[in-house]
Amino acid sequence: MTTPHPPAPQADSPQNDQASASGAGALPTEAGAGRSGYLYRKVALHLADHPDQILKVGEITRAIGAPSSGAVFEALKKMAAAGHTTHHRDPHRFQITQAGIDAAGALPPAAPRTRSSGSAGGGRQARPAPVPRPNGTLYHPRRLGKGWDVEELRRLRTQQVPVLLYGPPGTGKTAMVEAAFPDLLTVAGTGDTVVDDFLGSYNPIPGGGYEFIHGPLVTAMREGRVLLVDDATLIPPRVLAVLYPAMDGRGVITIPANGNEAVEAVDGFYIVAGHNPGVHGAVLTEALASRFTVHLHVTTDWDLARQLGVPKQVVAAAIDLNADLAASKTVWAPQLRELLGFVKVRDHLGMTAALANLAGIAPEDARDDVTAALSRHTGTPITALALGKR
Repeated sequence: MTTPHPPAPQADSPQNDQASASGAGALPTEAGAGRSGYLYRKVALHLADHPDQILKVGEITRAIGAPSSGAVFEALKKMAAAGHTTHHRDPHRFQITQAGIDAAGALPPAAPRTRSSGSAGGGRQARPAPVPRPNGTLYHPRRLGKGWDVEELRRLRTQQVPVLLYGPPGTGKTAMVEAAFPDLLTVAGTGDTVVDDFLGSYNPIPGGGYEFIHGPLVTAMREGRVLLVDDATLIPPRVLAVLYPAMDGRGVITIPANGNEAVEAVDGFYIVAGHNPGVHGAVLTEALASRFTVHLHVTTDWDLARQLGVPKQVVAAAIDLNADLAASKTVWAPQLRELLGFVKVRDHLGMTAALANLAGIAPEDARDDVTAALSRHTGTPITALALGKR
């Protein structure tokens, strides 16, 4: 979800794909495309009203009252070819992309309908500008509910509604939280994380003796800041229990190692957690899950990947691999982090080396699946990146 500077469109960018697939890249109108254009419009507007959902063909057909699921499927395939939807297979499902939302916003409504909250004129909210992260890269906000993820996370903070983000590593969970909260503190969870990593511990001081240095949980509570517990489900449950008094109505914790010092949370204190369900050793306990009102699934934004210069063939291979991952047919699939890394390698070492590197970073037990998908979509035999002869 991040990039230092979005690159200019390339020959295989979504802008050019869109233009080649549908002329100027706009959705057909009833006047320009007859009855099929009218159906296309109804499909597009229905998807635009459900931007966070991946919908089956039959669900869309019933929702818009279309007489034929086959005709709806053809319209959806045209939208996918134009870059206006992502196409998930086995079974066929579709989700609108940002390009599709933008194009649908220019269409007249097919019937009276409620639009998402937005401008005074009733249209959709304008896409916000990318948000700088602490490391200088940019985060590109995504749709969430009636608004955008960064804004909605800030709103949930004001209402003290805790959020648990979950999804594969590399989809932008941490980047989203960093963009939303400039006052963020982070605990990176592992199986070795201990209570002291949250509360603090005694450190030696010059001249002898020890001083108690408070940890990030204490600092966040006293200063009204946000604490991100990253990879929370890798942390032993008995250690995570230190968070629970801070998250419930008490808002008070004690520090046994520092004479049972009491710490009370001030306004603004907020906890967000991240969790990777597929990572070995990750355990989401009921005690942890129940503390978070919102559980938000974070996936890779394929449309954004194309916008940021990832070739459409590589994106298509990644989509197929993610579908296989969801179906337990493989154990790994590239996400946005790996795809943006692909762009950097391609820019420095060339396309062949970038494809080989993407295969090489896959875990060994998924490497054959990755090379097969990349070879199938690019038409190029691929092996893991290695040095050649002198």
